Amino acid sequence: QVQLVESGGGLVQPGGSLRLSCAASTTFSWINYMGWYRQAPGKARELVADITSDGKTNYANSVMGRFAISRDNAGITVSLQMNSLKPEDTAVYFCKARKYGVEYWGKGTLVTVSQ
Repeated sequence: QVQLVESGGGLVQPGGSLRLSCAASTTFSWINYMGWYRQAPGKARELVADITSDGKTNYANSVMGRFAISRDNAGITVSLQMNSLKPEDTAVYFCKARKYGVEYWGKGTLVTVSQ
């Protein structure tokens, strides 16, 4: 069982930065896959970035070069550094984990990019 709690969302002006964190409460010693997804109003949930247990990262084209995903050495915390934020980055950001083929989701944290 994995419980995910996101933090770090908020209101930021265009061009600003935010750092999201996701902490996993789990009896597992390692989580193979962790990622960040987002869902804007009226749109489907989409992948933002993910990272595997061997450190391979993957980014959506829309955030490449602006966002960076990382995880701690214990493998149960994942962060998303978001720079040069744009109004179109406004969304609820969700943390996802996968272990033994089972997917787990956090409840999300709202990021609003606006003047």
